Amino acid sequence: MAQEDVFKKIVSHCKEYGFVFPSSDIYDGLGAVYDYGQNGVELKNNIKQYWWQSMVLLHENIVGIDSAIFMHPTVWKASGHVDAFNDPLIDNRDSKKRYRADVLIEDQIAKYDEKVEKEVAKARKRFGESFDEAQYLATSPRVLELLQKKEALHERFAVAMNDMNLEELKQIILDEEIVCPISGTRNWTDVRQFNLMFKTEVGSTAEGASTIYLRPETAQGIFVNYLNVQKTGRMKLPFGIAQIGKAFRNEIVARQFIFRMREFEQMEMQFFVKPGTELDWFAKWKETRLKWHKALGFGDDHYRYHDHDKLAHYANAATDIEFLMPFGFKEVEGIHSRTNFDLSQHEKYSGKNIKYFDPETNESYVPYVIETSIGVDRMFLSILSASYQEEKLENGETRVVLKLPAALAPVKLAVMPLVKKDGLPEKAREIINDLKFHFNCQYDEKDSIGKRYRRQDAIGTPYCITIDHQSLEDNMVTLRNRDTMQQERVAISDLKNLIADRVSITSLLKTLI
Repeated sequence: MAQEDVFKKIVSHCKEYGFVFPSSDIYDGLGAVYDYGQNGVELKNNIKQYWWQSMVLLHENIVGIDSAIFMHPTVWKASGHVDAFNDPLIDNRDSKKRYRADVLIEDQIAKYDEKVEKEVAKARKRFGESFDEAQYLATSPRVLELLQKKEALHERFAVAMNDMNLEELKQIILDEEIVCPISGTRNWTDVRQFNLMFKTEVGSTAEGASTIYLRPETAQGIFVNYLNVQKTGRMKLPFGIAQIGKAFRNEIVARQFIFRMREFEQMEMQFFVKPGTELDWFAKWKETRLKWHKALGFGDDHYRYHDHDKLAHYANAATDIEFLMPFGFKEVEGIHSRTNFDLSQHEKYSGKNIKYFDPETNESYVPYVIETSIGVDRMFLSILSASYQEEKLENGETRVVLKLPAALAPVKLAVMPLVKKDGLPEKAREIINDLKFHFNCQYDEKDSIGKRYRRQDAIGTPYCITIDHQSLEDNMVTLRNRDTMQQERVAISDLKNLIADRVSITSLLKTLI
């Protein structure tokens, strides 16, 4: 099945099974804004819990805060967002569609990789077991030509982005003969800068209203509270501040379902370190964050690092962790060495001394910062994409199953009476009332047992138990595993200990130590 078709099925699955709905759905929706349904919000909360506990519970020197969305407008002037928070915009005159010029070029670079992969696949098929991929990549004229073109484009693009040369970006698009995916034409406008911040007003009267912004990132809330946290928590360097919160961006292109939205949620941690040690900590956090992702068990080949060609104005190092989505490798988390830019700017604009006094060296300085930032919604999509599977069964039927990590699944256990009589529903309720304090359970009595299993597979429930007439006599139930579909008889008294550890966030956290 084509990856585009897989993605369409995932989007459809999300709505059908209560994961994600278009916002204002009864009014035909609102562009690039989505609501999370009953199963989606549970999965989303579990993702956030996994991240939060991995930061705050596993690190004694990391604490959490929750800062306000509205902030003093000077905050955004100090941070550079008012003047420099822009993306390069380009329109296709025929389709009337708007695109990010840098994304169009990045996609073109990726196409060279795809062409190389096709050449390798053809050669592998031609030579069979004797195929030496490394030698082929080093000697094939066609592959070398493609790699040369890719490298030349990459270098040209990096220079243009660093200089923010809008004319050169357009020229690259023309030279590479990049077409609009909708119209198929190369009828492009000039590239223009587009500020991503949402602006609004606050005040009791229109005349006295002040301009404020919806925050485009949560990081500044951490920076302006850095001194509050450091003093009240008596924190010593190095230490971190974690936060989960909403951010808002007026995206040029808000597409690919929840991958890029105008209202989204971020999980950010700013780690404050002594100047001169930042690149060591940058390398450490790169490794730590990748381990966090890999612990979910989707396979190491689903992840890769991507070093930034164009560094933000505040950074001296930046790397993305990319995940293999149905539409290719895409960023899910960024790790940045932000230097002391943000704190220095806030010290300058506020006029307040926010330097850290180091008791070991008896000197005061502005700390450097390592940032880890991950989009909750992108993480949600990556997990759904990797978990969605269509399996052919021995009886010829097909089942759709979400093989979610058990700790993140919306429902951990479905409890099913075989029939709706003879005391079986009452026994099922008794079991739920005992287990619901330990993990999320769902009662399901409608339809045949097979249909109920399929329904639970579709929302990713790792375990189901069936209560039958024998259960009333021996206090045993049938436990079914989602992934293997194997069934076993277990004692009701053993259920909590048997399931709890397998479905707890703790089980994931233990793999990180």
